[in-house]
Amino acid sequence: MIQRIQSLYLLLALTGFILMFGFPIATYTMPNQQNNGEMSASLTLNNKSSQYIDESHQFFSYIGNDVVPMGSRWALTAIVGVLAVMTLASMFLYRKRVLQMRIVASTFMVNVVYLFLIFFWAIEGIGGKGGYLGALVDVMHLNAEQIHVQMWTPGSIVPIVTVVLLLLAQRAIRSDEMKVRAADRLR
Repeated sequence: MIQRIQSLYLLLALTGFILMFGFPIATYTMPNQQNNGEMSASLTLNNKSSQYIDESHQFFSYIGNDVVPMGSRWALTAIVGVLAVMTLASMFLYRKRVLQMRIVASTFMVNVVYLFLIFFWAIEGIGGKGGYLGALVDVMHLNAEQIHVQMWTPGSIVPIVTVVLLLLAQRAIRSDEMKVRAADRLR
């Protein structure tokens, strides 16, 4: 399975997709109205996506721990799961290079869509008042300007790296296919 460079690229991309489940996509810092401190929230793919922690690292009590609609979080989680399965499947198709190229190209496109979704949904939401930031604004009764969004977290950088790895894998598979076709023409 790991006999070509594209298999290494695909293995690294698969590792990135698995790591996405552990890293926050975005972190939000906002004023805590009860004790004049700050509290933070993280948007992640796992169940800890909407826990609010204040400066004393206590859970912020009156909000609860599921502000983000379940369907939205599970949609992002499902997309990353599909990306991981597609990458794993393409790793084992090294003998069928044309099919492998198609699956890697599809994975690349879905990954780009996922990138747009996380950046769009984590900041703006639909119509400017939706997504995670909109949910925080509604629940906390704050203005959007009071909430500081940190988008450059490992959970938002890893998908960019996987896009590059999938692109490199696609180029390596295409190169192998061209070499095989050239060898077949010489026979």
